[in-house]
Amino acid sequence: MPTLPAPYDAWFPDAEIDGTYGFDRDALGAVRPAEEPEGFADLWRSWFAAARGVAADVVLEPVGRRGAHDVSVATFTADGGLRLRAWVALPTGGEVRVGIVHGHGYGGRDEPTFERVPEHAAVIFPVARGLGALNAGVGAPGTSAEHVLHGIEDVATYSLGRCARDLWHAATALTEVLGSAPPLYYVGGSFGGGVGALALPWDDRFVGATLTVPSFGQYDLRLAVPCHGSGEAQRRYVAEHPEARRVLALTDASVAATHLRVPTRVECALWDANVPPQGQFAVANGVAAAERAGTGTALELGVLSAGHAEYPGQAREMAAAFAATRAHVDRAVSRAAVR
Repeated sequence: MPTLPAPYDAWFPDAEIDGTYGFDRDALGAVRPAEEPEGFADLWRSWFAAARGVAADVVLEPVGRRGAHDVSVATFTADGGLRLRAWVALPTGGEVRVGIVHGHGYGGRDEPTFERVPEHAAVIFPVARGLGALNAGVGAPGTSAEHVLHGIEDVATYSLGRCARDLWHAATALTEVLGSAPPLYYVGGSFGGGVGALALPWDDRFVGATLTVPSFGQYDLRLAVPCHGSGEAQRRYVAEHPEARRVLALTDASVAATHLRVPTRVECALWDANVPPQGQFAVANGVAAAERAGTGTALELGVLSAGHAEYPGQAREMAAAFAATRAHVDRAVSRAAVR
């Protein structure tokens, strides 16, 4: 067993991996985004241009009321013509100030969750291709270890890029349901944080985002260490297929973050044996680099004690994080209204 720093030695005494990976807070703040490969921005811009020409052709099936929202299951057209399903939730009061595209982690999604959602928001909860509960068996494998390698032979077919493109189609589906184009905001954690970072910079419909413990950042560092998350499958694959580094470089969330143009809250964990913190902070530091470049983005950094684990004080930290996202949504919408 590794020797763990406090307080993690008391919190996770049986941990097989030191989820700090030897990085303290100062070291994490100094992690640089990955080097941008040639053609990165042009590739993503070309994908977005193609996606904007695709009609969502939404079909809705109402399923009932959840709190302040009426919920339906929506079927819509996504990347490559695939028909995917998502939940759509509309405010029962009728007023829609913002549309939210709400991603999820690699466990998929069993139902809509509203902790980060203001009552005045219309929300689409897309479920990634291949994942449960709505899209198991559709377009990709259902386990994270297989999903994260699906199509990795070519960047055009790689699952992470296609799931990021699916988020654009989910946004189109929501605006089609609403019959209007409100400002859009993105929320996503872990897998959803990573693919959200990939999708957001190219889509000017979005006015802000929250990315929580985002995955897929800084592959040079992620591939160098073991983990309990999907990155382990990538690490082992690249050890045998080093040519795959080129595909991962073109789908690196920390590189994409340097192209952001909207206020972005990033919640990073100081300990995480599933998504190494150095990759998470690389995404946040990429947002900070975009801010310094004057692109119109601004970083709001939230630091969590741990990610992908239960720990003392977690409920308090998460309640504060949920409230911070709701406040960030309101500020992003107000800022967009006066531009």
